[in-house]
Amino acid sequence: MPAQKTREPITVVIADDHRSFGEALEVALDNEQDLRVIEVVTDGQSAIDTASKEHPDIILMDLQMPGVDGIEATRRIHDETVGTAVIILSGQEDEVSLARAIQAGARGYLKKTEAVVGLADAIRRAYRGEPLHTSAEVEASLRRLRRRRAQDGNLAQRIERLTPRELEILQRMADGDAPEKIATDLGMSKHTLRTHTQNVLTKLGVHSKLDAIVAAIRYGKVRTANITPEELEAQDALDGE
Repeated sequence: MPAQKTREPITVVIADDHRSFGEALEVALDNEQDLRVIEVVTDGQSAIDTASKEHPDIILMDLQMPGVDGIEATRRIHDETVGTAVIILSGQEDEVSLARAIQAGARGYLKKTEAVVGLADAIRRAYRGEPLHTSAEVEASLRRLRRRRAQDGNLAQRIERLTPRELEILQRMADGDAPEKIATDLGMSKHTLRTHTQNVLTKLGVHSKLDAIVAAIRYGKVRTANITPEELEAQDALDGE
């Protein structure tokens, strides 16, 4: 009687900027007889290089990594490497991130807190070409992503409507200057400063100074902020007195 052919294990690469997490996951997955972790890498570019060289069946990809992030690495692996499926594995579940991952070519999106048995099952399903999410879940996430991008486009237009003085005020806030110092340095009363600040919030359609500063940083109108959210909240409270 001929010997039964042994099926090759599903090969897996883990890409996570925390090597200790990746190695712990490697140990856990190696207990699954049909899975074999062949490499743990700690950045997106290494994941791309390993995919090109080793052609693993599955890559577990963290979203937040130095250099090339998980979404961009997924996009490049999907475009350049045949036969490798990517599963996004992240600390926070986020429908917009799910949509971005699917658009980049990922087979699905799982939280790092997923039990190993659930993750192993997801790897097997992805290997078989099965979706990890229902079409309704994916479509709902894509709708939210399209809505978010439309909102971002509107915000970019609103940012351009801010005057040089309003941008100067936002920069001073981002630098951590107190309202009294900003008003004195710019030769205006605290009441006038408060009016300028409210005009900024109205123009941007946001509800707090922190939201306004984050938006201005995002679109390159303000340098990276040195002030903490707690300090901004304290300034908001003082301005309301």
